[in-house]
Amino acid sequence: MEYVTIIIKVFIFFSIVNVWFLRFNKPTSWRGGQAANMKGEFEVYGLSETTMYTVGGLKLLAATLLIVSIWVAQITLPAAGLMAMLMTGAIAMHIKVKDPLRRSFPAFSFLVLSIILILSNVL
Repeated sequence: MEYVTIIIKVFIFFSIVNVWFLRFNKPTSWRGGQAANMKGEFEVYGLSETTMYTVGGLKLLAATLLIVSIWVAQITLPAAGLMAMLMTGAIAMHIKVKDPLRRSFPAFSFLVLSIILILSNVL
């Protein structure tokens, strides 16, 4: 199970970095509403630019802590918990703007992976 959790942590980290750095100003099929970039997506949700950077910073922090938790296991639970809360919020935003269910797939996937990390840490 240890290798599975490491793979999950690395996957989440690189995925979050990809979204918030490499695809930040690019359209994807997962963006909320008809947004062409991250700023537009947060506008669709009715959220401010400050909120966008706060959420992005928190996601990057959680993802980085997940990588660090490979060596410092005690931070797995808070890092995965934060990521789970953020992904729950992302799903709620997709629901709020009545996006097709498939647009919530990345957030739902990261939520499930975060829950797996939480459960593997407490069981």
